[in-house]
Amino acid sequence: MANAAGWSNPNFFPIGVWYESVLTQQDIDLDRGAGLNTYVMLTSNSDLSLVRRNGMFAMVDQDVPGNGAETVAWLLNDEVDMWAGSGSGTWTGNYPGEGEICVSGRLDCGHDVLRRLSAKLPTGDGRMRYANYGKGVMFWEPDSEASRFVNGYTSLLSNDIYWYTDPNVCLSSSEGPSVGVTPATCRRAANYGLTMDRMREVDALDGKRQPIWAFVEVGHPFSEASAPTINANQIAGAVMNSLIHEARGIIYFNHNFGGPCVTQHVLRDRCGAAVRPTVTELNKRIAGLAPVLNTQSYAWQFNRNLDTMLKEYAGSYYVFAMPGRTGGTGLQRLTLPTGMTGARAEVLFENRTVPISGGTIQDNFAAEHSYHIYKITRAG
Repeated sequence: MANAAGWSNPNFFPIGVWYESVLTQQDIDLDRGAGLNTYVMLTSNSDLSLVRRNGMFAMVDQDVPGNGAETVAWLLNDEVDMWAGSGSGTWTGNYPGEGEICVSGRLDCGHDVLRRLSAKLPTGDGRMRYANYGKGVMFWEPDSEASRFVNGYTSLLSNDIYWYTDPNVCLSSSEGPSVGVTPATCRRAANYGLTMDRMREVDALDGKRQPIWAFVEVGHPFSEASAPTINANQIAGAVMNSLIHEARGIIYFNHNFGGPCVTQHVLRDRCGAAVRPTVTELNKRIAGLAPVLNTQSYAWQFNRNLDTMLKEYAGSYYVFAMPGRTGGTGLQRLTLPTGMTGARAEVLFENRTVPISGGTIQDNFAAEHSYHIYKITRAG
C-alpha cells in the first residue's frame, strides 16, 4: 500500500506528526505549510477523506469506514513496553488509567497486548504495521526482551526518548546514565542519534531490517515544573542527528502538556510561533534532500568527535556532520576518504563554501546542535 502510494519514490521522505486531528481544510493547509506529509495516529473524529483528497497519508489504529489509499500503515499502540511491560502474562484489556493492566497484577503482559491488538487489524492488505516504543526497549529490558518487542509484530517502528525535555532521563540511573549519558552530556542533539542506534541494534538481532523513524518533540511534552522546553535550534539538531543515524522518517510530537502554553497543536497555533519557522525550513530541506537521504550510506569516520554520514548521489558526495555525544564543538577537521577530491565544498543552506586542503575540511560548529551539510561534486 505504501509503495502504491508513492513511498518507494526516492524523492519522497516521510515527515509525520503524532496524534493530530484533521477536521477542516485549514488543518491540512497548516500542516502542509509546515512541510508535513503524514499523520501518525489521528483523533477518532478526523476526516480520512480530507487527508486522502489532499495527498496526505495516515497511520491509524483501527479499520474505520472510509479509509483508503491515504492509510499506509496500521498502528498497533504506543509504548506498550512501558505501560504493559515485558513477559508472557495475560492482558486484562485495560489501558493506562482504566484499572489493572495485567491479570497477574504485575506489568508482564506487553506481548499479549500486541498480539491481541494485531489480531484485530486487517491482514494481507499490503499496509505496514507500526508501533512506537519507549524506555522499556531503550533502557530497562535486556536485548532478548527488547528484541521480542521490536522484531515480533511490526514492519516499521520508532522510539520516543525526549532528551531535551524529559525531567528524569538525565538523572535516573535506569535511564540515561544506564547507556553512558551523564547529566552533563544529556541535553544534546546527539542523544537522539543514540536512540536510533539502540533501535537499529535491537532490530538487527533477528537478521532482518525494518525502517526506523525518529521521534522529536517540538515543545513542552511534560507537565512537571522542572521540565525544560525544547527550542527551535535544538529541534533542528535532534532531527538532523537522527537522520545522520539513519532515521528513515521523522515524527514530531505536537503536544504541550505543561509550560506557559498548553496545546495539542504546537505546529498549528500560537504556542508554536517560536519554532514553526525553523521546523518548516528544516522540513523543506529534508524534502529537497530526499533522493540523497534515501540512498545507502558509506561507512567512514571523518572525525571521532563528530557524528557524520556520507552519501553519494548524482555525481556528488554529501557529508553530513555535527557534534557528537561528548564533544565536537568549535573548530573541527574532517578527513575525507581517499579519492574524494576537489578544491572546495559547498555548504548547503548556508550560502558559502569551504576549502578542501590536504584531503580535509575545517569548519566551526558553534553549538552542540549545529550541523553542516557539505556537497562535493566529483571531478569529470
